[in-house]
Order: sequence, then structure tokens, then C-alpha cells
Amino acid sequence: MKTQITKILGIEYPIIQAGMVWVSGWKLASAVSNCGGLGLIGSGSMKPDLLREHIIKCKKATSKPFGVNIPLLRGDADELVKVTIEEKVKIVFTSAGHPKKYSQILKENGIKLIHVVPNIKFALKAQESGCDAVVGEGVEAGGHNGADQITTMALIPQLVDALEIPVIAAGGIADGRGILAALSLGASGVQIGTRFAATVESSAHENYKRKILDAKDTDTVLAFAKIGLMRMIKNDFASRAIQAEKEGWNEEKLKELLASKRERLGIFEGDEIEGAMEAGQGVGLIKDIPTVEVLFNRLLEEYNSALQRVNSFEQL
Repeated sequence: MKTQITKILGIEYPIIQAGMVWVSGWKLASAVSNCGGLGLIGSGSMKPDLLREHIIKCKKATSKPFGVNIPLLRGDADELVKVTIEEKVKIVFTSAGHPKKYSQILKENGIKLIHVVPNIKFALKAQESGCDAVVGEGVEAGGHNGADQITTMALIPQLVDALEIPVIAAGGIADGRGILAALSLGASGVQIGTRFAATVESSAHENYKRKILDAKDTDTVLAFAKIGLMRMIKNDFASRAIQAEKEGWNEEKLKELLASKRERLGIFEGDEIEGAMEAGQGVGLIKDIPTVEVLFNRLLEEYNSALQRVNSFEQL
């Protein structure tokens, strides 16, 4: 399973844990890295001082590469980048903004830069900005999604054809079969979010993890099209958000509805009624809450089993 991305990032397997807000602290990131993948600390739910604390703890917990995910639209993105550089983290994933502002300073400090994109237009901009790779995230993914709503299976091969830099696939990947499918489409790696959110090392609330286990194939929904699509598990809050859109609420009112730290409420505090419980469409594949080590070994076994099955097919 050696690919361009394993060489670029210095990891054993092209499996990357997404830096989800309120999920991805040092425990999860270090556990994934220790298994040979790439763990990411999700700074989107952290102040700069807390990010520094998590980086320091992650360094103590693993000697392997790990990274930090930084949402660029945050008001304190400059400070988060500064902390990451000061703590000598060598891999940064960025999202929700333009990476060009930070590409030069990150490169000057020997940091690999990977940006999350929902379409070819943004991917080409990321490449022009000096990114080492992109994450192509399909609309199946949990959390915030691109307005074009391109699926992972349609997006990845188009990105591979359009770019010179490696493409990492994300969105709806929850088992080894999904990993094989993504690599078959030309991706150099996969980024997995919701499946790693439902692990022992995830910092998410047990109520949120249980909701993931209980969710079936139709139990996630897209909302907030006017202010940035979000995929989450269906609950009272999600229903009210969809109804608000049907009633024609303007952007200001929708932002007020979402702005009350809904993600923290749902993911970290476990409020099943009023919280935004972000999750991807792969939730229907998730049946347990294992340790990262158990999950990682299972992903590899599933990948190898799927590969053997494909190789057993007769040539067309």
C-alpha cells in the first residue's frame, strides 16, 4: 500500500485520521500515528494555548509523524499556525479558506501542506499555492461540505486527472473496502473521519459515539445550504434547521441558529436534541467502538480481503 502520499508524509500506510472538531485530540492522533497512519490534531475546537498542550502531549505519546488540521476561516488562524510552527510540527492540513496566505511560511519551516477541496477549481488553486497534496472531500463526508455536492466517487478521478500533486480521498470511507475503492480511483491515500470518531481514543462524548452506532444509511442529512452545507445525524436540531431553510430564513437568522456552539454541544457534550452531531454517510457501516489499534488492524484486513476478491475476478 505504499503510495506517493506515504513517501511525502513519512508514514507506513496511506490512512489519515481526519482532524474533526471535538473529536481529534492528542490521544486519537497519537494512537493513529502509532499504528502507521497519520493522526491529526483538530485545532478547529482549540484555542492556541490548548493546541500547544495537545501537540506537546502528542509528541510524548508517539515518535511517528502527526499533523495539525487548521480551519483557515477561524479568526485566530494566524496564532494556530504560529503555534504549529513553534512546536515544529511538520505536517499541516488546512480547510475552509485559501492556503496561499500560509504556504510560504510553512514551506520555509519545512512543513508539508495539504488542503481540503470540494472541486477541481479549488484544487487547482491549492496546487498553484504550493500545496504538497489535496484532500478531495465528497459530499458524503460529515461536517461542512462543498456547495456543488460532488460525490467522492465522481470527484476523486477527476481531481487525479486534473492535478500533478497527489490526491487523498475523503467522504463516506469507513472500512477497508472503501480504502481499496479510493485507491482504485487513483487516490494516493484516504482520510477517514466518522469511523475514527467512534473509537475509544476519540474525545467525543459517549452519547455521540452511540448515535453513530445507532445510525442507519438514511440517518444523516444536509442542512444550512445558504451559509455552508453541514452533514449531521438527524435529530431535533437538524429538523429545525431544515424547516428554517424551507421557511426562507435569511443568512443572518440561520447563523444565529447555528452559532451557539452547536458542534460542541452535540459532539463533545453529548446533547442529542440540541447539538449538531456531525457524521458522514458511512455511519451505517459502523457497528462498534474499538480501540484505534483494533480498528486499524481491521481496516488493513478488510483492505487485503477486498483486494484478494478483486484479484480473483476473471480478466475481462
